[in-house]
Amino acid sequence: MRVPAAWWRGKTTPAKVETYARWSLYSFALVEVGWLGPMSFTHLPFPYAVGLLAALCAHAALGIVTAARALDWARGHREQPLRLVTGYGVITAVLAVGALGLLMRVPGDDSGSATAVVLFVGVLMVGAGNVTLGLRTRRRVIASVFGAALGAGAASVPAGLPGLPALITGLTVLFATGVFALTASFSVWLLNAVYALDEARETRARLAVAEERLRFGRDLHDVMGRNLAVIALKSELAVQLAQRGRPEAVEQMIEVQRLAQESQREVREVVRGYREADLGAELSGAQGVLAAAGIACTVTGSASGLPAPVQSALGWVVREAATNVLRHGDARHCAVALEVTRESVVLSVENDGVPDEPTGTGPGSGLAGLRERLAGTGGRLRAGPDGRGRFRLTAEIPLPRAAGSPAVSPAVSEVTV
Repeated sequence: MRVPAAWWRGKTTPAKVETYARWSLYSFALVEVGWLGPMSFTHLPFPYAVGLLAALCAHAALGIVTAARALDWARGHREQPLRLVTGYGVITAVLAVGALGLLMRVPGDDSGSATAVVLFVGVLMVGAGNVTLGLRTRRRVIASVFGAALGAGAASVPAGLPGLPALITGLTVLFATGVFALTASFSVWLLNAVYALDEARETRARLAVAEERLRFGRDLHDVMGRNLAVIALKSELAVQLAQRGRPEAVEQMIEVQRLAQESQREVREVVRGYREADLGAELSGAQGVLAAAGIACTVTGSASGLPAPVQSALGWVVREAATNVLRHGDARHCAVALEVTRESVVLSVENDGVPDEPTGTGPGSGLAGLRERLAGTGGRLRAGPDGRGRFRLTAEIPLPRAAGSPAVSPAVSEVTV
């Protein structure tokens, strides 16, 4: 069971939805063969029953091929399989009418007629579901359903059904094919919607990164633009004064040196503000991002009163942990706990989406960077599966005696999706 479980966990959420949708639609073939096939043996001679069963198996196999190619077309991976869908629809009609006519002509009681109608409706029902996958518009889907119902009612009379049973058969076909067609259409719509949402989330993340880069660029421009312009002018003035042997050139170069040192200080402030992370804001942000991704997130503990360096280091831990939950696992629940004692502060992030391979263990990885940050505050980081199908990340930072405080009563906020 480990191999299938690892294979399933390795898929993205859209890929899981696509796998589920595909195999749900492929199961139409199992319904056709497993449910309709044995009925032919109850009223037909053995050779005819075997022939009808073989025809149902071939029709089921063709239905799987039609559904697979139609889904590929719906996802934009191939051209619309019009010939295949049309041919499959014609074969469906021929098989349904042939089975109805064959069973209606078998001498016996009324149970043979009932079996013939069930076979007739079942083949049309499965066929309508697969044909719907290859149609582009809602009008064509509705037209195919009503066309199947009208055709079924019209074909029932020559096959041997009286007027009222033929009408009931047509209405039954209308209802059954409508249900299967609606199921198939909804599956395609849901699959496309999931992929569209996933693409929108990726686009939103890229836009957030681009916006942050623009903000950082604007800050650097505001800080450096004026100073560099003044440095360039004063340097040029100093060169001209030095060429003339004027002592004022030294004063201008001293001013250039002062401006350069001031620019260095301002750039450090910009970078420091860019890199520092507020723990309370990161906890709220992680909870909101995970909730938006469909992951129930619980945050326990309060960041108030912690020293600024500790908050900054743990804020980066929360940011990296939330990113790993979104990227590397398939979590449904995530718990973030912050525990503050007199001696240390411990942050733990636990989720039930264990990745196939532990992440962050290689050089230059996100967790390696976090270990370097925590080392600057005397802290340590532990990360890995806990053996219970959960992934746990724990960061611990010692607190100075003066900054220590009694254990903080945790304030719990929870988001459930």
